[in-house]
Amino acid sequence: MPASAGSAWQSALEYDPAIRANAAEVALNASTLLWGVLFGSIGFGFFVYGRKQRAIVPLVCGLALMVFPYFVSGTVLLVVVGVALMAIPWFVRV
Repeated sequence: MPASAGSAWQSALEYDPAIRANAAEVALNASTLLWGVLFGSIGFGFFVYGRKQRAIVPLVCGLALMVFPYFVSGTVLLVVVGVALMAIPWFVRV
């Protein structure tokens, strides 16, 4: 394949709206992925603790920590919501 054909193919992929994703639509980067894994792991710990102790607050917060990274796209919002969900069992004792 000649060099000009390769660059034409690359530019066609680059500017095709069906292939190119908008940055606002796809906000999955390394930091968002790692924060999601961290909060999911902590949430699993809260969930197991809440289930074994029959405590509803850690159980629900653990479930929320495992699920919410799928619905939050921004890294800052992900960290803020995750820290808030981790703090709830410390302040709410039922």
